[in-house]
Amino acid sequence: MQAAPNQAIHKKPAIPSVSFGSWMLTLFLLMIPLVNLIMLFVWAFGGSNPSKANFAKASLMWALIGIVFYIILIVLGISSEISRLNY
Repeated sequence: MQAAPNQAIHKKPAIPSVSFGSWMLTLFLLMIPLVNLIMLFVWAFGGSNPSKANFAKASLMWALIGIVFYIILIVLGISSEISRLNY
């Protein structure tokens, strides 16, 4: 028996959604210093729910962008202070 043309032949398994309570716990853990970094790495690379893993990876990426931006500002500030002292 052939499948009807409008039916999908390859169905992807349904990904369970993250519950409201799980998101509340996630956001609470992200408010605790150092625990937030550890948990972001656990959720990002530990085989967590795909939506929570993507959220953790995006959060880590924004943290990395912020750190790089902060380092650039520090280097520019130090270099401008050194050039000011040379005159």
